[in-house]
Amino acid sequence: MKRQENKACGADIHKRFLMACILSRDGSKVLNRFDMTVEGVLCFASWLKDNNCKKVAVESTGNYWHLVYQVLDDEFEFILGNAFKTRRHSGAKTDKRDAEWLAELCLNNQIEPSMILPKEDRELRALTRARKGYVDFRSKLKARTIQELEACTIKLASELSDVFGKSGRHVLQGLVDGRSADVIVESIPSKKVKKNKEMIKQAIIAGLSPISIFLIKSHIQMIDEVDKKLVQLDAQISRLLKARKRDVEIAMSIPGIGFVSAAAILSEIGDYRNFASGKKLAAFSGLDPSVYESAGKRYNGKITKMGSKYLRRMIIECAHALSRTKAKTQLKRFFLRIMARRGKNIATVALARKMLVVLHHLLINQEMYKDDGLAKPKNVKVSFSEESKLDPSSL
Repeated sequence: MKRQENKACGADIHKRFLMACILSRDGSKVLNRFDMTVEGVLCFASWLKDNNCKKVAVESTGNYWHLVYQVLDDEFEFILGNAFKTRRHSGAKTDKRDAEWLAELCLNNQIEPSMILPKEDRELRALTRARKGYVDFRSKLKARTIQELEACTIKLASELSDVFGKSGRHVLQGLVDGRSADVIVESIPSKKVKKNKEMIKQAIIAGLSPISIFLIKSHIQMIDEVDKKLVQLDAQISRLLKARKRDVEIAMSIPGIGFVSAAAILSEIGDYRNFASGKKLAAFSGLDPSVYESAGKRYNGKITKMGSKYLRRMIIECAHALSRTKAKTQLKRFFLRIMARRGKNIATVALARKMLVVLHHLLINQEMYKDDGLAKPKNVKVSFSEESKLDPSSL
């Protein structure tokens, strides 16, 4: 049983202010409003001390709670609650009522605290999430470039597997520079691609309009800028991961997981010892199936998705990569067995959950992944001085 407090505070945090309510066991309430500035939060801390309240609960909405946590963490019991689980289903919603509701839940120990990572882990997670944003933005720019080409009846994507690879960039540069199709195809650097020069020539013979040239040039310049930012981000991520070199190597020993995905997964997990088992880690990622039981009958439904969407997305991407490998590992056989019964999509999600459970076991025991199905065990040695030089176009 948790220790019962005589007083507890609930704080409804917004961008410009926070509404706080201190609730006592005798039912008395004290309400106050503070600015969301350093000075305002310091006044909030003094107000809590004056009212002899040592327990504070807030909702994990956005990043607004970070300032409050930094000020209160040393002297108060800070509880960060999941906004979905603390939601009050009521027709009357005001800031005061929200603060009172949080205070009531906090006073009665009815809020399940969310995990708050240490500062270094939060910084690493911020970097990996920023990297994901840049990669998504780059993908949109590439899609818009291809759409602009298609609008000009240039079917380059039909002839090249990667429009933004070495040969693809050569063709694009030739088009925006106004060179003829003959000159472009004759100067393609790849001999393999050059074998299909007649088909490529037919695909690009239409040429580009001045407006299309301007738009494609802009997209390519922005893609190059994003690539530079990705190199800088990789360098920062590598710097923060030096202390966890062994964990990175363990994660990368699992087929389908590379350096970038290992960094993202470890940043979302934080300290893996906080999870009692691999199942707990899978639940944290939202990959556990939902459960419905009635009259003694239990049904498993779709995954809950109640967890870190970043971790869930990354481990599912790794599961896709593993499912395409040719090696008949135990994980690949597990995927094929599920796919035969339930289909590819469900099998991929099941494989992602399995990979998380395996990863937790390996991290806890500090072991590398071993599998009889691997013709040659994955010999992973990460050199962080080189990881910062990774080519972003290949990640």
